[in-house]
Amino acid sequence: MSPTALLYDVHGNLPALEAVLTDIGAAGGVDAYVLGGDYAMFGPWPRETVERLRELEPARWIRGNVDRWTANPSEAPDDPVPQSAIAACREALGDHLVAELGELPEQLVIDGVRYCHGSPASDVQSFLPEPAQNEEELLGGVSERMLVFGHTHLPFEREGPDGILLVNPGSVGIPLDGDTRAAYALLHEDGRVEHRRVEYYSVASAAALRDHFRGEFVEVIARRIECARFEAG
Repeated sequence: MSPTALLYDVHGNLPALEAVLTDIGAAGGVDAYVLGGDYAMFGPWPRETVERLRELEPARWIRGNVDRWTANPSEAPDDPVPQSAIAACREALGDHLVAELGELPEQLVIDGVRYCHGSPASDVQSFLPEPAQNEEELLGGVSERMLVFGHTHLPFEREGPDGILLVNPGSVGIPLDGDTRAAYALLHEDGRVEHRRVEYYSVASAAALRDHFRGEFVEVIARRIECARFEAG
């Protein structure tokens, strides 16, 4: 059997997604996709990215925090960066698609693997590459032996509390580990996780964001795309 592709945090970056899908094809294809949330907001092609993701079959979708925020702006931080991005994304997607993404499930369990966006406890709190003291709380009592999540845009794999394998595939659209290549992972039938990186022209995606939108979020996110750092200098 072919593996399952784990695509997280695409964030409206269509060229990064296309590069990942090309790489998947070159690697021999997959049997299924798990789409881990944060599909449209912040990127230069929000609607086009969601439409492309809809072409992937079979695919299981979960909701990320920005999908929730786009559908419910009052739940997002009262800050001009996310609020300006929410307004732009809502206009680009339209009411129906905004509502559809906002109604996706928060978590899924597939073949004994739990998938969420941030953690079982929260879509805005997540695990980091190095262990932290609050990890038992973030696990929320789950019993599955593998937990796949995103949100931090930092790809890694390590053992967590109680021997649970913690897997972050990284971000397709806005990596934040200093490597501008799109990140995703393949989950093989034997349980092995294969982390993959794919070159794409990140500078062009940043330029497109500046061309397509206005608002406080644009330069902040464009610099993150260019530098692959949360605080881009």
